[in-house]
Amino acid sequence: MFKLIMIALLLSIIVSLGVALFAFVKEKKSSDKMLKALTFRIALSIGLIILMMLGAQFGLISPHSI
Repeated sequence: MFKLIMIALLLSIIVSLGVALFAFVKEKKSSDKMLKALTFRIALSIGLIILMMLGAQFGLISPHSI
């Protein structure tokens, strides 16, 4: 379940990046839609990093040993 939430967040980050790219290509300048999409992507990325740190701390995910 925890890993599915992480995958959903990662896919949301990719979709948000695609929305920003589409807004950039369509309008050929910075727009509010692109700014909001990139801001949302940054917030999702920070949330994903925090979620990964909490998951590692509580033992829900484990890092690989190389």
